[in-house]
Amino acid sequence: MTFQPDTDKPEFKAKIYRLYRDFLDMAEKRRRWSIREDIPCDQCNRALNPAVANVVESFCAVELHLPDYMGKILPHIRASRGRAWFTANWGYEESKHSLALGDWLLKSGLRSEEQMADLEELVFQHEWNLPMDSVSGMVCYSMVQELATWLNYRNLRNVVGEKGDPALYKLLGLISIDERSHFDFFRKLVQMHLEVNRPDTLEQLRRVLNHFHMPAIYALADGAQRIAAVKSLRIFDDDIFYQDVYLAVLAALGVERSEMRNRTLNRKSLKSIDAPPKGERPAA
Repeated sequence: MTFQPDTDKPEFKAKIYRLYRDFLDMAEKRRRWSIREDIPCDQCNRALNPAVANVVESFCAVELHLPDYMGKILPHIRASRGRAWFTANWGYEESKHSLALGDWLLKSGLRSEEQMADLEELVFQHEWNLPMDSVSGMVCYSMVQELATWLNYRNLRNVVGEKGDPALYKLLGLISIDERSHFDFFRKLVQMHLEVNRPDTLEQLRRVLNHFHMPAIYALADGAQRIAAVKSLRIFDDDIFYQDVYLAVLAALGVERSEMRNRTLNRKSLKSIDAPPKGERPAA
């Protein structure tokens, strides 16, 4: 994996470490929650629309690839304490998401222990690989991924509604706050990369936005059906990606759309969740 010389300097790493400490302080002060104490599991709705449970199961499958996410990226960033320590904290928070989603599926009665074991076995048959070949590319990818993940959880929460399933509604709210915080960290990190090497970072951002798709689902045998379920509930689709991810990312970074025109980019070329770009392997 390639590095930009400027981002491998001690002063740049020191800025990342300070960014992480600010992130951690805020997390400890405002965002910590308990799976056992903060989710009203006695209020699960056993009569909830099965389509919602299918989507939750798909999100759980994405989270189950956590060992791959951690194991693949840490060797490349171990020399940056801020990045490595953030990734460790990120892994802790994502592990809670995975456990909590799995617990809800079981306590709602919409999945059995056997079904959850089958899901784990299915997921672990496939290995997730890094979708980008540079550190700046992975920073851009992670930023976009966290925003898209936040949207998935937020929109599913809106579909469920507080009265639809109070337990799932509360859980999705807590997870959404975590994911938004992850996005904010990576947004600031991308802005730091833009400051030291704007042309390269913009090129990496173009690559990500042109070929982005949600990770880990494609490798599953029923991946197409899972993606169709997400789209049918209007949780995440091409239009949502364009409006709430692509345009939102440019606005958050202060990047003009004209800066993204070095390579032709239009709505028809965006590969958000339908399929990986031709000639490339899926990220999962």
